[in-house]
Amino acid sequence: MDFDFTEEQLAVARMVRDFARKEVLPGYARWDRERVFPRNLWKRFAELGLIGMRVAPENGGQGADCVTQGLAAEEMAKADPNVSVAAFVVGELCGYMLEQGCQRVKDEFLKPMLAGEMVPAIAVTEPHCGTDAAAMRATAFKKGGRYVLNGEKSGVTMAMAADAVVVFAKTDPGAGARGVSAFVVPTGLPGITRQYYEDMGSKSLVRGSIFMDDVEIPEDYLLGEEGQGFRMVMRAFDVSRVYLALICIGTAQACLEQTVEYTKQRYAFNQPLARFEGVSFSIVEHISLLEAVRLLCYKALWLRDRGLPNTREAAMVKWMGPAFAVRAIHRCLLLHGHYGYTQEFTVEQRLRDVIGLETADGTAEACKIVLTREVFGREYLPY
Repeated sequence: MDFDFTEEQLAVARMVRDFARKEVLPGYARWDRERVFPRNLWKRFAELGLIGMRVAPENGGQGADCVTQGLAAEEMAKADPNVSVAAFVVGELCGYMLEQGCQRVKDEFLKPMLAGEMVPAIAVTEPHCGTDAAAMRATAFKKGGRYVLNGEKSGVTMAMAADAVVVFAKTDPGAGARGVSAFVVPTGLPGITRQYYEDMGSKSLVRGSIFMDDVEIPEDYLLGEEGQGFRMVMRAFDVSRVYLALICIGTAQACLEQTVEYTKQRYAFNQPLARFEGVSFSIVEHISLLEAVRLLCYKALWLRDRGLPNTREAAMVKWMGPAFAVRAIHRCLLLHGHYGYTQEFTVEQRLRDVIGLETADGTAEACKIVLTREVFGREYLPY
C-alpha cells in the first residue's frame, strides 16, 4: 500500500497551485459580484492543459489519470471552487461525452473546447426531475438526416456562457432509462432560448434553464448510440462526483487555513482565540474529518485508474465531502465573528458556493440510494 503521489502528479499540483494563487484567486470575489463567467480564464486553462485533462492524446487531450486531475481540482478549488467545477467537472463530463461522438463532433466541438475556444455545458436535469433522470421529458426525434429536439433543461451549470451543450433527451419515450440519448447542441441555433438564475452562490457559473423549441441538429451530433446516453453519463458521474467532493474539500481547507491564522491573531481576554479549546478543538475536528474523506476520494480515483469498480466509493465521498465541507466552512465563518458575515473575507462566499455543490451530480440522498444498492442489493431499492 502506497499513499504517496508520483513526482509528475505533484508537479501538476504545484503548477496549478501557483497559477491559481496568481491568476485565479484575485478575481474570485469580483466574478461573484459581477455575475460573470471569466471566459478569458478559460483560454488560460487550455494553454496549461487543464481542460479535458483525461481526453485521449489522439483526440487532443492530455491523457491524464484520474488522480492527477483530482489533485488539480483540489488545488484550484483553494482559490476558486467555481472555476474548478467548470474545468474539472463540466470539462470532464463534456470531454468524456464528446469523445463518444464521430470525427465531425471531435473536430467541431471537442478540439475547440480543449483549445479554450468553446465553453461547454451539460444538461441532464429538468424542472420536474433531477435524481430520477430517467423520467426526463425532453425528446429528440429523427427527421430525415436530422434530429429535432424539444423540452426544457434546468439547473444547467454555465448555461448562459456555453457555446454548446451536451443534452440528454428521450429518443424512445416508452423505454425509460434505455430510451435516453445524448447529443451536442450549439446554443446559437434557432429555437434555443436561455434564462439566467439568481442563485445564492456560484454566481460566476451563470446557471440557468435552456429551452428547446423544434431545434434541429445533424444526426452526426448524436453522441454514442441511441439509448446509451443514460448509461454513459452514470459511468461518468463515478468520476465527476469524486472531483466535486475534492473541490468542496479544497475550498474548506482554504477556509480552515485562513481561520487558523485569524484565531492566532484575534485576541479575547488577553490571549489569542487559538488558545481556547472551544476554538482549536473544533478546527482540528473538521481538519480530521476532511482528511479522512480526502483519502477516500483518492482511493476512488485510484480504483478508476486501474479499471476497478469505484461506484461505491464515489457515492460515499459525494455525500460526505460537500456535507463536511459546509459544516467546516460554517464553523470558520462563526469563528471570524461578525467579520465572517461580511464580504471583507471570502469565507461567506465560499460557504454559499459549496452549499450549491451538495446537490450537483447527485444529492446526498441519491448517493445513499446508490450505496443502498451496493450494500443491500438492488431488490431493496425504493423504486
